[in-house]
Amino acid sequence: MARKKTTKKTSAAKKTSAKAKKAPSSRKRKKASAKKTSASLGRPRIAGTAELDLEFKGDFGARQIFQFLDVQTFKELEEFSPQEITDRVITPLVQAVERIRKQLAMANRHLAGDQKFARSFQDALAEVTGATRK
Repeated sequence: MARKKTTKKTSAAKKTSAKAKKAPSSRKRKKASAKKTSASLGRPRIAGTAELDLEFKGDFGARQIFQFLDVQTFKELEEFSPQEITDRVITPLVQAVERIRKQLAMANRHLAGDQKFARSFQDALAEVTGATRK
């Protein structure tokens, strides 16, 4: 009977060694699946060719942005990043405010809390034109 006990131990030892061999191969598979870049959001609920104006009927601000970007469909809109949209919308406004500040400074006026800019702009303008500032 002693022999039977030893054979059972060897078969148990074989099973553990087989499990140990399978572990590295399963780890390799996990690494391969981990390389996927992003998870899917699932099937889109709105077609890419759907018109933005129909989906954003009540959002006038969003529709103005779509018009400014000259996009009509979701696919066209998805080509832009949020930061790119913000930059494209804000840049003309910032430029317009700069023009207003300069125009006011030339008329010896300034926006609230903007007197320092007006003085520095007048000094720079006087330096370029060669005129003396009063």
